[in-house]
Formats: sequence, C-alpha cells, structure tokens
Amino acid sequence: MKTSSSLLLWLLLFIISWVIESPVTAQPLKPPSPRPKPKKVRCRSRLFPACFNQWHNCPDDCSRDCYVDCVACKPVCSCNNPGALCQDPRFVGGDGVTFYFHGHKDQDFCLLSDRNLHINAHFIGKRDPKLTRDFTWVQSIGILFDNHKLLIGAKKTSTWDNNEEHLFISFDDTPLSLDGRNWNYRNSSLLITRTSATNGIAIEVQNSFRITATVVPIGADESRIHGYNITNDDCFAHLDLRFKFYSLSDEVDGILGQTYRRNYVSKIKVSANMPVMGNIPKYSTSGIFATDCIVSRFGRRNGTPEMDTGEVV
Repeated sequence: MKTSSSLLLWLLLFIISWVIESPVTAQPLKPPSPRPKPKKVRCRSRLFPACFNQWHNCPDDCSRDCYVDCVACKPVCSCNNPGALCQDPRFVGGDGVTFYFHGHKDQDFCLLSDRNLHINAHFIGKRDPKLTRDFTWVQSIGILFDNHKLLIGAKKTSTWDNNEEHLFISFDDTPLSLDGRNWNYRNSSLLITRTSATNGIAIEVQNSFRITATVVPIGADESRIHGYNITNDDCFAHLDLRFKFYSLSDEVDGILGQTYRRNYVSKIKVSANMPVMGNIPKYSTSGIFATDCIVSRFGRRNGTPEMDTGEVV
C-alpha cells in the first residue's frame, strides 16, 4: 500500500514537472486589419490659384469624407464645420451650434433667405410608424441669385453604384450635362466644378457663396443602426451639403440663414441627445423656387419689399 502511494506521488510530481518545463507554443497573433488609406482630395477651384490642384490626405477623424478648404488650403471634415448640412438632416449653424430639422417628406423648406440670395430644400423621406415624424433627407436645393435659378439634386435610384452619376443640375431651367471627370461650367459670376469623378460638385458665385454638394445613399448598416428600414427599391440618394457665404446681410433668415446673423441667439436645447429646431410652418414654402415662406427676405431692401422686382426667371 505504501509502495502504491509512493508511486502515485512520484507520477504526480513527474506530471507537474513536465508541465512546468514543457515549452509553450505561442499562438501566432492575427495581424491587425490594415487601415484604409485616407482619401486624397484637392482644391479644384481656379478662383484660388495658390491652392488649385494641390493634393491632401483626409484627417484621421474623417479619413474617407473630407474636402479642401481652398481659402485655408487644408483638408477639413465634411460635416463638422459651420455651414454643413448632412444626414437626417443635421445642420451646423453659422454660430457653430449643431441641430436637426426634420420637416416633412415631399415638402420644401427655406434654408436661407436674404435680399439677393434665396435657397430652398426639397425633403424626401419615409414614415416610421413608431414615431410621430418622418425620417427625412435633402434630395435637392433650389438657389435664386442675380435673377437666375439653379437646381441641384440627387436622382432616385434603387441600388447604389459610386461609379455612376446620380447628380443632376439645371441652370435657368436648362439641364446641364455633366460629361467627364474634369467637367466644369462657367456663366458670368457662376462657376461649377467637380469635386470628384462622379456625384460631387462645387458651386461658386463670386463674392456671394460657395456650396459643395455630394450625392450619397442610405447604406444597409446606416439603415439598420437608425431603423430606417430602407428596402431594395430605393436607397434614398440625397445631398450632403456645405455652405460658405461671403456677403450676407443682418436680415438673413431661414433654417440655416438665421444662424449667420450677428445678433442671433440660438433657442435650441444643445444638451439634448438630438437638439431639434422646431416651428416647421415658419420655414415651409410652396415650391423649390418659391419665396413665400414666412421668413422670406428675398428681393427686399432695408426690410421692405422692392416695388418692382419682376418675376425671377
């Protein structure tokens, strides 16, 4: 009995010694997934010759979604700067405050109205039965300036192909053909240039404004995360926009426009999870080029309407 116990103890000590002394085979570490290369962007505006055609890498915070500020000649994230309008729709006002404005699908709203400039947006969207509002996105904008009409919009499409052109433009009711990756259009003070081979443009009117517009879809992941329930018949292609203005008056109004007034004080509850600008009827207008919203300032001087402006054509 004593011999058996000794043998058992010896075997136990042998096993422990073998485990301790045996080399442990290290499992090879899985190599980390390579980080996608940052998108390269450049200034494509000839109005800024010192920066024109210079290439830049997008910052880490938005490695696939940035643009070049041709004035500062550096890349900046697309949707985080004053004048941005992206997503559902999310605004960054001229005062730097971020807010949402949901509006209603298939209706038009005044983004900005000043004496010599008026910008409306057409909203598309769908209703979530669990909510009291529509999911909305900006499908097109109508711009009135210098007696001209400019329409920028996203074509309806079921499936997204970034190599296809989903952008449409018309100027004074005449459609423009966006042929070629280096396409541009000039008419008097208006210059339209490409910011990408497809689906991206910059619109500039000298001494007035610069707008960059990019057509983007609602992707499957975005739809799942936000509960949009986007189906295969429509990817809700819409515009991501960035506005820069050079000569606004202190009477400017509109969802975005009012945030550029020097005396503007935001009433938005910025501490909310989704700070929303309300009072939808105040900004509603009857058409993409209509100037009949309550806050309209277009065609006025010193706060009073001009006596003989004529029809905008």
